[in-house]
Amino acid sequence: WFGLPVQEGWIAIILCGLALAVGGAGIGLRHRLGMALLVFGLMTSAGVALVWTRAAALDHNVLARPLIAEVTGRIERVEPLVARDQFRLTVTQSTADLPQKMRVTLARDDAPEGLVPGQDIRFKARLMPPASPTVPGAHDFARVAWFQQIGASGKILGRPTLIAGAVAGQDMRAQLSTHITDRASSAAQGIAVSLATGNQGFVSEEDQEAMRTSGLAHLLSISGLHITAVVAAAMLLTLRLMALSPRLALHWNLPLLAGAAGALAAIAYTWLAGAEVPTIRSCIAALLVMAALALGREAMTLRLVGAGALIVLIFRPESLVGPSFQLSFAAIAAIVAFHEHPRTLHLLQRREESWLFRLGRLLFGLLLTGLVVELALAPIALFHFHKSGLYGALANIVAIPFTTFIIMPLEALALLFDVAGLGAPFWWLASRAIEVLLWLAHSIADLPGAVAMLPSIPVGAYALMIAGGLWVILWLGRFRWLGFLPFVCGCLWALLTPAPDLLITDDGRHVAIRDGDGTMAILRPKAGDYVRNILAERSGSEELADVEGLEDARCSPDVCVIDMKRGERLIRVMATRTSHFLPWRDMIATCAASDIVISDRTLPKACQPRWFRADRATLAKTGGLALTLSNNAVESVRLTRDDHPWRKPPPPIQYRRNSPANVP
Repeated sequence: WFGLPVQEGWIAIILCGLALAVGGAGIGLRHRLGMALLVFGLMTSAGVALVWTRAAALDHNVLARPLIAEVTGRIERVEPLVARDQFRLTVTQSTADLPQKMRVTLARDDAPEGLVPGQDIRFKARLMPPASPTVPGAHDFARVAWFQQIGASGKILGRPTLIAGAVAGQDMRAQLSTHITDRASSAAQGIAVSLATGNQGFVSEEDQEAMRTSGLAHLLSISGLHITAVVAAAMLLTLRLMALSPRLALHWNLPLLAGAAGALAAIAYTWLAGAEVPTIRSCIAALLVMAALALGREAMTLRLVGAGALIVLIFRPESLVGPSFQLSFAAIAAIVAFHEHPRTLHLLQRREESWLFRLGRLLFGLLLTGLVVELALAPIALFHFHKSGLYGALANIVAIPFTTFIIMPLEALALLFDVAGLGAPFWWLASRAIEVLLWLAHSIADLPGAVAMLPSIPVGAYALMIAGGLWVILWLGRFRWLGFLPFVCGCLWALLTPAPDLLITDDGRHVAIRDGDGTMAILRPKAGDYVRNILAERSGSEELADVEGLEDARCSPDVCVIDMKRGERLIRVMATRTSHFLPWRDMIATCAASDIVISDRTLPKACQPRWFRADRATLAKTGGLALTLSNNAVESVRLTRDDHPWRKPPPPIQYRRNSPANVP
């Protein structure tokens, strides 16, 4: 449903699924092939119908064009972005001319006292429609916003006003985050808040990048590691306390009661952490493990992973295409499949041997598990983020036990003893431990070759890699190794796909150009970090040079002409850099002598390059562009027809004379 752009395709998939189900029923349910076709056909049809229905049910008003508006509404959520010195607010309002739900940022210096969920607020903001990808392959906030029913995003201008008399109260998650930032050291408070509440807004951008590059970013997201630690601690504490009573120990099933306490702790921790997809998945898995143990069944199996995925997708089918769902389920599925293999069981089983050999076997098992997880996650990370850390397996051997058995217990003890005002020593120890973790992340990230970058993975190549990986994980016996065939084919396809030579943002202002030696240069050297990061990641470059530094570039303050050599070909690119008018005859002559012309304004019809023109009128239809000169391929964000609701142009908003929304 997400991959096919038109409704006819969705209907065709549903009908094909039903046809497969009918064919399977015709073969007979006693045959494996018949049952497989029946289940696969029904699940395919149900999945497409489910996400289509959910997308239609979440229909809401989306802002048609940028504007400046006066907004009065109620704060639903407050997210501190300490690294950016901002707050991000989700606000619900009832003005007919504006979307009901919007997300806006507010500078920390302009934030009034009492900025908490439930508070009524009035502010003036510059609002924009939820942004589509800036260039092909970038993050699609418009799709995410549709399923969150966010119809506008923007920035608050000036200081907002809190309306007196409104009922407000800071939620427990925000209170806990504030408490931790007051107790932990400045270097450690971001990680400490993230481990306790899942809020990553307190982690600096440098620390986040180091954690991603070193393969430790999963520690910042509340997932299986954190839920397991909380459940284990709750079960152990409950079991030890109840065992102190002879009556309970002799007449009650203490492991069952401890499991119930662990399940309650998992639910509470999931609610406290904001109930994101990885946390929900981990909570569901923990509850299923508790249920399996209570029934005397094998707990950690691929059936458990499948059941957790099914539950998440029934309620949030849109999460399937997000990196969070894919990374979390790929990791746990790879771990379970690896540890279910007979050779792994034989290698890691307990033996009568010295503690040194047991420790070495444990560390070797952690290393192998880390390598398997890195192999499973690398295609997903490269597809979504265009880069992946290479030393994550080695870093996780130290980081996972260090976080599980030292950092999290110390932070839990600090919070517990804070009740009596005695948590300071534990906070000091926890801060030092977190600083050691950050030192490890930065050290690994600074190693040569720590990051593998791949500018472009075609969707077809990615689908082959995922299908091959699932085949290897789900099947048993030698038949499973056939999955490496599509996996390797997908990898070769991705590696042989040429990187784009030109990246053009959807507004035409920013252009990244690849030189003959592979260096990527940006047209406007004063572009912000956000644009630079997007263009660098999508082009597979760590940094962007200035286009004026290219050997074959001739630039004035208003326009640049770049000669791009590709073998025997010479491709001339003309790109405007300002809104100033150019001499008519010179501009028309330069257009005619150029193969590609790029501008953030609407060019006159007389400006006709030899191959391609990307001006404001063109980009309004196509969105951002990626051009590959070796095969003259042009990839655009928008298709000629796309029936997904977040891609449809919204109806124009009718402004009344007394409307609070005014076009700037």
